[in-house]
Amino acid sequence: MRRNRLRELLNADQPSLGTHIHSSWPTIIELVGHSGMFDYVEFVGEYAPYDLYALENIGRAVDLFDHMTAMMKIEQEPRTYLTIRSIGSGIQNVLFADPRTKEDVEECVRAVRAETPHAKGRHGVGMRRDVSFVMEPGTPAFVQALDDAVIALMIEKDQAVQNLEELLSVKGVDMVQFGPADYSMSLGLVGQFNHPKVREAEKYVIETALKMGIAPRAEISHPDECARYFDMGVKHFCIGNDVSVLFNWFRDCGRSMNQLLKRDPPASGPDVKSGYKA
Repeated sequence: MRRNRLRELLNADQPSLGTHIHSSWPTIIELVGHSGMFDYVEFVGEYAPYDLYALENIGRAVDLFDHMTAMMKIEQEPRTYLTIRSIGSGIQNVLFADPRTKEDVEECVRAVRAETPHAKGRHGVGMRRDVSFVMEPGTPAFVQALDDAVIALMIEKDQAVQNLEELLSVKGVDMVQFGPADYSMSLGLVGQFNHPKVREAEKYVIETALKMGIAPRAEISHPDECARYFDMGVKHFCIGNDVSVLFNWFRDCGRSMNQLLKRDPPASGPDVKSGYKA
């Protein structure tokens, strides 16, 4: 079974760094790996189009780089199916969107863990990529790999914040990520990501996670945004996303070229801060 770089860093209480990828083209994953700068790539499956072949190809691309692992962002439903197929494709870690109750979190954990008496999961034996199809299905190494999978939660609804300590008390939760966009919407503060109530909730999530021994992670768009998270004790980050990088390049370089050509652009692109606001 393959080593899980993110689990190793968490166990050693060391910082981690990931980046978000929407494209299922494995070449993009390879470019991240060749940079040598990231511990993992998060495939944002909640938003991006993909099929099961794409998940396997993401897993194959990650396997080229011993220093790197992968994470799949799983939407609300169907959690168990998508989790098992993602891990089976070689994507070792999972970020669950939209849990609201302790029961939701328990379902997330069961989807990852093996169906053994000690783990009490729902993840059965399968002839998939993670076990080299026929080499290690149903082995102790397979069960250990499922135990080692990092389980992260998006805390992004008001109900989740209200129930936070109960959610984080579920055995198996390793990491939490606050989502200001969904949270602000759940309060009726649509688009007000920096509203004092939103910032207060984010601070509460981070402080509570640290108190309960869970690693808080911050999603940022630029290293300049790290300082306030460092001040709160955060050392796990996922920075940027491919679609925002492309958008910013198209807008900024396109604008500069149109200015050099002394013409108005065909359409005026918006000036937006394209940070990651899950």
